[in-house]
Amino acid sequence: MKIDHTQPLEYSTEQNQLNILGFWIFLGAEIMLFATLFASYFIYENRVGNGPSGGEIFEITPVLIETFVLLTSSFTIGLAINAMRLKRTKAMLVFLGITLLLGLGFLSVEIYEFMHYYHVGATLQTSAFTAILLTTLGTHGAHVTLGLFWGLFIMIQIKRRGLTPATANKSFIFSLYWHFLDVVWIFIFSFIYLKGMM
Repeated sequence: MKIDHTQPLEYSTEQNQLNILGFWIFLGAEIMLFATLFASYFIYENRVGNGPSGGEIFEITPVLIETFVLLTSSFTIGLAINAMRLKRTKAMLVFLGITLLLGLGFLSVEIYEFMHYYHVGATLQTSAFTAILLTTLGTHGAHVTLGLFWGLFIMIQIKRRGLTPATANKSFIFSLYWHFLDVVWIFIFSFIYLKGMM
């Protein structure tokens, strides 16, 4: 395996560069998934039937906490990648760990939020609006859950193998995924929650 020392570690081999390109293509498919969910949401957001509307069930405090926690995790994953490029493995692992803890905090608030929706009668069967709302939020939450396990496995690999072109590549690709989830959340926050509360 030929290593190009003029490139950052995550781009240092031809395979690493192909992995990153492949992941960008994968993110294109993910964009289409969430675009479909958002398009469906905009079609069904006013079809509440006998169920509650967004204005009746959305609570600002949990949403602000989720937003703050997830955006902070985007900052800490950026610090982890910066530490990786400086070859500071311990700092990288610390920032990666903080990122995962923030992701866990986000999921905890989201679980609370889903319980709140259930208690106020907003379930998948209540109306078209609640069905697409819960599907969209649940899909994003499932992606965050996957990210938590993925990040944990990367931390274990770095602990065992150190910072190599392979572990750096995996970490960088994970950071792209995590930033993507944060961007999706900004759209959820803006076009679902804020719009629904108006």
